[in-house]
Amino acid sequence: MANQNQNQNQNQNQNQGSNRGFASMDEEKQREIAAKGGRAAHESGNAHEFSSEEAREAGRKGGEAVSQDRQHMADIGREGGQSRGGNQGQQEQQRGGGNRGGQQR
Repeated sequence: MANQNQNQNQNQNQNQGSNRGFASMDEEKQREIAAKGGRAAHESGNAHEFSSEEAREAGRKGGEAVSQDRQHMADIGREGGQSRGGNQGQQEQQRGGGNRGGQQR
């Protein structure tokens, strides 16, 4: 009987994972701990704060990196165009328009 209970407990632990560690905590608890760490780092002077120049440089580097993927950029442009075009059509219909370029229908 005791052996059977041990097997059930082992199976439950394997299915659920460990109850130990940061990843097993709920999100609220993780945020609470992370926030404490951030505050402590700032108080001790170990946290890095970006200047506006450093932030600008980091953004530039990120933009260069992502723009190297031409397919990704094409996908972004296509989505934006579809979204914009879909919205324009809806707005024109709501206004009772639909006439483009000054042409009368």
